[in-house]
Amino acid sequence: MAIARFPSVVLDCPDPAALAEFYGALLDWPVEAREGWADVRADYGQCLSFQKVEGYRPPAWPTQELPQQMHLDVVVDDLDVAEAAVLRLGAVKPEHQPGETFRVFLDPAGHPFCLCLD
Repeated sequence: MAIARFPSVVLDCPDPAALAEFYGALLDWPVEAREGWADVRADYGQCLSFQKVEGYRPPAWPTQELPQQMHLDVVVDDLDVAEAAVLRLGAVKPEHQPGETFRVFLDPAGHPFCLCLD
């Protein structure tokens, strides 16, 4: 018997509501925001949460000067279509791209995330 159901991944950021809006649009999950905290949650329970951190400093991709510490992999059917969509949402595509079956982007708070082919 499992002790827990769905773990939530929590990302530090300067503006939880804005980052939740980005990931909510990317994943088509509803956003719930309150002072200093926001969640995006799938109908089946999976959740990403965002907490406000004063003096937040984003990771420095691809160097380890400020390590990424973690990143999200988002599975997509078409890299080109997904890339255009995340760029419209406010993601940034860094010059350094280490693979061919995935692409690295930075969310609006600077966290690296990958679009990966299914």
